[in-house]
Amino acid sequence: MSFSSSLSSPQPLSLFSKPSSCCKAAISRFRASADVPDFLSADWLESRRKRPFGPRLSFSAEEAVRYQLDALMFNDQPRQDYGIEVMYRFAGFDPFERSTYFGPFFDLGQFERFRRIFHHSTYRVLLGHRERKILSSLHVKENRYKQRVWIRGARPEEEETFQFTMVQRVGGCWDGYWLTESLLHDGDTFSGGVAY
Repeated sequence: MSFSSSLSSPQPLSLFSKPSSCCKAAISRFRASADVPDFLSADWLESRRKRPFGPRLSFSAEEAVRYQLDALMFNDQPRQDYGIEVMYRFAGFDPFERSTYFGPFFDLGQFERFRRIFHHSTYRVLLGHRERKILSSLHVKENRYKQRVWIRGARPEEEETFQFTMVQRVGGCWDGYWLTESLLHDGDTFSGGVAY
């Protein structure tokens, strides 16, 4: 009698029934693997919570410029050229088209090209600069802001003036964000050319 009861057909598993003890281990293993996909690192979820620093909807145009300059002041912290990475995240150009971000038309779609221009003699004053002063600020339109900034570099007698042009995007996934349309040097920056 007990033999026939143990051979009875298994109960169908439904979404609303409690799993048996033998299935609990398999279900918990399935849940754990569902949390972290196999093609991502084990710390994926934690790193996802720590968003990389970049544009935020809550930033004003003035704050966006200040945060970019702060990142360039401490460019190599926490890793080499991190400040330039922050600048690239704030950059409001289409990576598939030539850009006037630095003045002349450049292909800046690849981060490495963008990074090399910051290491050019004119823009390197921004990297690890010691002091800065806002010379002028102007809201040109409701969604366009310009700021001129004087920079004293880390090297002796290194002083330059730059102009940030910030644009607040309207529509799309960047709606309301202030992005950098251009960062121009006051002067003939690329008269000798630059290999980027």
